[in-house]
Amino acid sequence: MIDDTISAIATANGIGSIAIIRISGAKALEIVKRLSKRESFPPRYATLTNIYDVDKTLIDEAIVIYFEAPYSFTAEHVVEIQCHGGFVVAQSILKATLEAGARVANAGEFSKRAFLNGRIDLSEAEAIAQLIEAKSEDAAKILASQMKGSLKHFVEEVRDDLLHILAFSEVSIDYAEEDLPEDLLLQIKAKLEELHKLLRRTLQASKSREGLMQGFRVAIIGKPNVGKSSLLNALLNFDRAIVSDIAGTTRDTVEEQVKIGSHVIRMVDTAGIREAKDDIERIGIERSLEAIKESDIVVALFDSSRVADDEDREIVRLVELSRQENKDVLVVKNKIDLEEKFSLDRLAFDIELNSKDDVTSLIKALENIMNRSNHSDEIMLISTRQISAVKQTMKSIEESFMPLEDQELELFSFHLNEAVKEMTAITRPFENDEMLEKMFGSFCLGK
Repeated sequence: MIDDTISAIATANGIGSIAIIRISGAKALEIVKRLSKRESFPPRYATLTNIYDVDKTLIDEAIVIYFEAPYSFTAEHVVEIQCHGGFVVAQSILKATLEAGARVANAGEFSKRAFLNGRIDLSEAEAIAQLIEAKSEDAAKILASQMKGSLKHFVEEVRDDLLHILAFSEVSIDYAEEDLPEDLLLQIKAKLEELHKLLRRTLQASKSREGLMQGFRVAIIGKPNVGKSSLLNALLNFDRAIVSDIAGTTRDTVEEQVKIGSHVIRMVDTAGIREAKDDIERIGIERSLEAIKESDIVVALFDSSRVADDEDREIVRLVELSRQENKDVLVVKNKIDLEEKFSLDRLAFDIELNSKDDVTSLIKALENIMNRSNHSDEIMLISTRQISAVKQTMKSIEESFMPLEDQELELFSFHLNEAVKEMTAITRPFENDEMLEKMFGSFCLGK
């Protein structure tokens, strides 16, 4: 256990009915006894008590719950004080805990202690951090599963398979003078290929469901004055973007969050894409093109009341490029309440609407795309660190094939050892304290 005792407010700042101050460490129970003037707190019972500062002035009446080590989140003595919410009360109690012997916890320090004390592994810690910021119900379910160890079990299974092969290789090195049976080498290669394929599927599934974790980005594109800003306002249900008949009114990307179904998404209204007339418009168009690259879904808008021109053809080119990059694209015909003049070969519309009237069909189409992203039972990697570890594991497996064929078992074992190390890093890395400080430092305070 770590010697010092830490304390922090575990709830968001602001006015609310309840705020929670969390204390962890050897002195946690001693501190709350002093602040409450009570002799004992039965573990895991909610106790209503007064809380005083170190000068014995009453701060609040609160509920105190004591979790005895090692049966707590950090595996240390933990006390939670549930007081009345607000800007003053929680801060006053936190100050009292510090004066009584605790220190302010660093960001993520509770989770870091849980990791160091063996209560959770890194995959579970990352799931905890991301669950707080989950952008959809599906993401929350995936992260809850990882908090219960689903990714840990996946890592252990892959690691055990690699270790089984490695153990055979290490034993066989002692009999290097004898040629290994060819069918045995083929079995090992087949098993490694199977593991490589499994890891590749996991990477692909994780990539396809990135929007679930980070929130889907939806870019609305089209030439000037096709109704992009009106469409954004209709989706947001308030006038966020300026709507004008003057082409080029939107000269920069406009971003807003909106909830569609169970997903929180970021809508990006881009500047009209055309030949820029000045430097400011050129910068806006460049940002529009960048927004398309970064988006998960592209909504391409065309004005049915205007004759198609080269600017529309440029949008069609961007649509085709987005599809080649495996982005989901919805091609929308807008202003269908007006006389139709638009016509373009090779362009099929997914949706027809009037953005100033009813956009329900587009909302349903977007929801269907986002719901489809979670129709997979594959394990999901939720951080750049995890993805990098799997890629390095795959690389080490690939590098082991040639030494295996040549029966160079020492080199084969070296590459498998590297694969085991990289795979294990997802849950229990060999890296130093600096890496842990950086990772847990990205967590919110009190977690």
